[in-house]
Amino acid sequence: MATAGLGFEARRLIRGAASATLATSADGQPFASLVTPATAGDLTPLLFLSTLSEHTRHLKAEPRCALLVAGAAETANPQTAPRVTLTGLAEPVAEAEVVALKARWLARHPYAALYADFADFALWRIRPGGALLVGGFARATRLRLADLLPDPAAVAALAAAESEILAHVNADHPDAVAAIAQGLLGGGAGAWRMVAVDPDGCDLALGDAVLRLPWAAPVADADGVRAGLIRAAREGRAALHKGLSPQ
Repeated sequence: MATAGLGFEARRLIRGAASATLATSADGQPFASLVTPATAGDLTPLLFLSTLSEHTRHLKAEPRCALLVAGAAETANPQTAPRVTLTGLAEPVAEAEVVALKARWLARHPYAALYADFADFALWRIRPGGALLVGGFARATRLRLADLLPDPAAVAALAAAESEILAHVNADHPDAVAAIAQGLLGGGAGAWRMVAVDPDGCDLALGDAVLRLPWAAPVADADGVRAGLIRAAREGRAALHKGLSPQ
């Protein structure tokens, strides 16, 4: 697979992760902890961290860190699971960006609204420096930042169009969103909504449940999103019809 394709594979894993392992260090001693990431449009991992957590104290003193995300194993051997280790520098999100990026993080983790306004929590980002993609057993590739990150023009185009895309899809095509969530992604019945979109896919939510729809290939603009949703809705409806058809 070409390097660009490997970068897309890595991004799909990172954006689809509901949880990850954060590696920090203190006084030369490595430390690993569970975190719940989301991603900004440009793939920057977002973490909502408590000042009471040990890993937060570590990052304040030493921002160099790593984030490990893993997919499902292909066999009983856990080493067949695809995974990405992203390295970078952690920093608190600047005040001017907190509202927008916190909303994006909450779209991925809606259950966290219960503690989202606690004074001891703050939004952090990891500035990526590079990544190691392990596509499965004995399939490791180191990715440069240029190969890992999405196209900046596509990121900007979708950031500008996102609110309009979400409003249109949720108001005019709720049946398509439901077909994708239930037929294609295995979600339950209900009023699913599209809550975030980026060059690599989109997120659908129902209450605290969030499902990730990855595009078949990176998209560059709203037209690409439209095409991806049409394809996914068609596949979702076909799957639902097949499931309801007499055997």
